[in-house]
Amino acid sequence: MTTTLITGAAKGLGMETAIQLAAAGHTVYVAARDLARARAVAAAIGGRPVQLDVTRDDSVAAAAAQVASETDSLDVLVNNAGISVPTPAAEVTATDLEQVYAVNVFGPVRVLHAFLPLLRASDDPLVVNVSSGLGSLRRTTDPEAMESGFTVPAYNSSKAALNMLTSQLAVAIPDVRQIAVTPSFTATDLNGHRGTDAPEHGVRAIVRAVTGEMAVPTGSFADSSGLIAW
Repeated sequence: MTTTLITGAAKGLGMETAIQLAAAGHTVYVAARDLARARAVAAAIGGRPVQLDVTRDDSVAAAAAQVASETDSLDVLVNNAGISVPTPAAEVTATDLEQVYAVNVFGPVRVLHAFLPLLRASDDPLVVNVSSGLGSLRRTTDPEAMESGFTVPAYNSSKAALNMLTSQLAVAIPDVRQIAVTPSFTATDLNGHRGTDAPEHGVRAIVRAVTGEMAVPTGSFADSSGLIAW
């Protein structure tokens, strides 16, 4: 059975990913800052709750220790936790960037290293970093692309940084497959539910990447249809 841990799994895309992967037969660790919410989701899907705040070394280390006490390996890590800030684009500050990067960029790296021993104990370890088309320079500079209509400096640049980290760490850690995927424009708390897709459809790229239905090379960037431009 495939063992999968998903960060930010108590709501939104993370919760829907947990629901679908549990239904597909995965043992799912529902990781979230709020342990009560993680427990509720885990109970509903037959998963396992774990408290995990991606911005804190002690929380991530404790989560890794808990998982290590319950299983010998981790097959899939889905770095899903993410935030944005409501600051108008022209007024975005360094503090805004620090807040967003703490979760969207530094968090995935912190979690990866904490769980690397468990991932390496798997026969085919995979890290899926949940990115965004808003992190694609190609899409955000194409006037005909939907992404060009969203100027959100902190969030967009954090996802571009996550894409580069995915590419670089896939080379630096070749024994662990790592890919970045973008869900569709999904209605979640992150965007004030302005997205045009329901969560059950929005997570297709994540689920397809995890289950192997979408086979893309390590270090790549993809949506539900396959490889896309950086």
